[in-house]
Amino acid sequence: MARRLRPVGIDFVGTAPVRLVFTRDVAAAPEAVFRALAEDVSGWPEWFSAVTSARPTEGGREVRLRGGTRFEESVLVAKAPEVYAYRVDVTNAPGARAWVEEWQLTPAAGGTRIRMTFALDGTAAFRLLWRLVRPGVGRAFRDAARALERRLAG
Repeated sequence: MARRLRPVGIDFVGTAPVRLVFTRDVAAAPEAVFRALAEDVSGWPEWFSAVTSARPTEGGREVRLRGGTRFEESVLVAKAPEVYAYRVDVTNAPGARAWVEEWQLTPAAGGTRIRMTFALDGTAAFRLLWRLVRPGVGRAFRDAARALERRLAG
């Protein structure tokens, strides 16, 4: 059952009860990475294996993940080529109450340093689950960053 989450702003990234932060350097310019994140939403399933479909909507996107999790999201920040952030407004993920994901892009030697933050709040069980799955989420992020790097190189 899909539920509407609490409408938080970008400041939630720094104050969320659960914050998962992952960083990876890729050999692609920040502008190219930003375009892949913000402008080629439908292309996400080609490099982020957890995503089965993504489509832009008015002011946001709709995303489906493997396993059936669905999101309706609003873009909070799209500041090319530095930051792309969105808030989950509606999801069927059990226990979620507030959710923001932020991608910070900074120039790095030979490319871009991607810093991805999951900012989350929910029931006690939801918060515990995210702390426990942190290693797997980190692996999924690193795999996605590698796949994105290959896609942008080709």
